[in-house]
Amino acid sequence: MFGKKRKDADDQVRAAQEAAQAAMSGQVPPVSDAAWQQAADATAMQRGLGIDTAAFGGPSNAPVADDDPIWEPIGGITIEHYAWISKLATQQGVTDEAGTKAIAAANGIDGDQYWAGAQGWADRMGQNMAVGQRWRKLYDQY
Repeated sequence: MFGKKRKDADDQVRAAQEAAQAAMSGQVPPVSDAAWQQAADATAMQRGLGIDTAAFGGPSNAPVADDDPIWEPIGGITIEHYAWISKLATQQGVTDEAGTKAIAAANGIDGDQYWAGAQGWADRMGQNMAVGQRWRKLYDQY
């Protein structure tokens, strides 16, 4: 198995070297539309452009509009609440459910309500990377 992978890699390197030599000498061979598209797709995949990671079973990396329902509060808990209480818990060294609920309650938020909302926000992070990115930005601000 490794021998075939090595041969394939060597073939790709050899082809790239030949293409580079041809380009430097001004002898660029014609490239089919299909080959250009394949190269563009490979480049896009390497850069993570234009390919939604949800197609591979992960959270989506598609942009999310500010008015998208994914930003709606969960049981009255906003993403701002989630980031704020998460930061307070981290600062106090709290890592368990009971402690987190107590911190929420001490800050005017029902502990059970907060915990349910926090679990919902964690689920949304699993749906789209933008949720986790926004949460992290807010978390860092608190």
